[in-house]
Amino acid sequence: MYIDLFVKGVSSILEILAAVVVGYGGIITFYRIIIKSFLGQRFRGDYAQARIDLGRTLAVALEFELGADLLQTAISPTWNHIGIVAAIIILRSMLNFLLERDIEHLERQIVAEPQK
Repeated sequence: MYIDLFVKGVSSILEILAAVVVGYGGIITFYRIIIKSFLGQRFRGDYAQARIDLGRTLAVALEFELGADLLQTAISPTWNHIGIVAAIIILRSMLNFLLERDIEHLERQIVAEPQK
């Protein structure tokens, strides 16, 4: 009984943390791309770096969500729920893999570009 409440609480906290991380990443990216443009500051490759930073925050948020899903499965182990959570975990893991691959590609592009 108490363990179920504890696990639900921890799962909810992880989901809230994921939302906070995504919000933080969005605000920072918004500032770096939009606000700097309106203030007339030079962009100097900030777009690629902003995408990398946003991708990293999204990857961290996906890890929090994945942890929350695993905890939810631990407290409600019906086969139907396990199947649904397994599908969600697979989709989130694939998305995380693709995000990491895109981040690595962008980082290689930044390193390969000649410095101005």
